[in-house]
Amino acid sequence: MKVLHIVPSFYPAFNYGGPITSVYELCSGLVRQGCEVRVLTTDANGLGSVLDVAKDAPVTLPPGISVRYCPRIFRHSVSPQLARRLAPSIRWADLVHLTAVYNFPTIPTLAACRWLQKPLVWSPRGALQRWPSSRRPGLKAGWESLCRRLAPRGMVLHVTSEQEAAESVAKFPGACAAVIPNGVELPPRLEHRNGSGDLRLLFLGRLDPKKGIDNLLAACQRLQVAKPWCLTIAGAGDADYSAALEESARQLGLRERVSFVGEVRGQAKTDLFAASDLAVFPSHTENFAMVVAEALAHGVPVIASKGTPWSGIEAHGCGLWVENDPATLAAAIERMSRMPLAEMGQRGRRWMEEEFTWETVAREMLRLYGKLVLKEQSAP
Repeated sequence: MKVLHIVPSFYPAFNYGGPITSVYELCSGLVRQGCEVRVLTTDANGLGSVLDVAKDAPVTLPPGISVRYCPRIFRHSVSPQLARRLAPSIRWADLVHLTAVYNFPTIPTLAACRWLQKPLVWSPRGALQRWPSSRRPGLKAGWESLCRRLAPRGMVLHVTSEQEAAESVAKFPGACAAVIPNGVELPPRLEHRNGSGDLRLLFLGRLDPKKGIDNLLAACQRLQVAKPWCLTIAGAGDADYSAALEESARQLGLRERVSFVGEVRGQAKTDLFAASDLAVFPSHTENFAMVVAEALAHGVPVIASKGTPWSGIEAHGCGLWVENDPATLAAAIERMSRMPLAEMGQRGRRWMEEEFTWETVAREMLRLYGKLVLKEQSAP
């Protein structure tokens, strides 16, 4: 099967966070399943940065993904070259998979798939979900209205949780939703480094108000655990917001216990998981929360907020799923501090091995593609 992925940015544009890795791993899994995968994207790697990649010819990435990086000329993904290549790329494909919502490629891709009658899978990646402080709701509603008018018949929304499915379909009532979670890369072995006996807490992710980090800091001020504790906050974000978080930690009297270490990748991320006892993710809303799966894959138990779709951590005995207000978070950390964390981490790792490998996800996605292609071919 010939599959075209259209995304505003692609591997290795890590400045855009978790979706970059997720889409790359999905494409890699599809290639291993026998698909011919092409990616049409831009060279963007954040507002002030572009990738150092060839732009005059396709680039082949392991394990055989053909990527066309088009020059970005404005904002995150405005690219006239991408627009010119859109129709011929879609004609080549048996199926198109679009990722992202409020970006330049979205509306032209919807219109072209409708015009060329190509089956379309659309992954909003949580963009259609809202929380009380969501930015620019009026502009987003107008954009969604235009998308609804242009969306092709039979389009399927790919979502990663039932929660995301409900919120997304509410905005696109004529669309079907397919729930297929993200996968996670499993480290070949677990590494856990014993500390000095402190409870070592970890937050890992983009520094953004949506992530609830301010609630985590307020919770830490309330902690009354029997052992010393420390919190590592790893991630990057808006400079002003990052500075405000550090100032908040200082005002709460936490600077001796809280460390801001910036963005971590590769071996540095593996080392951080190995040196942590418990990961806390208090987001207001998430479609998947990739870092929860990463922590569990590394054998680190988790406290996740009910803004994430991870209720299963309690059923699998590897964490707590709680409200994200400071009092509840503090109580959850205190409760977890008395639990067998290493044993819980091992249970989380086994869960990821059983249900969340990229090979499993790629097979599920390929089955969805096959149904849509067959349906399009049999349509009158």
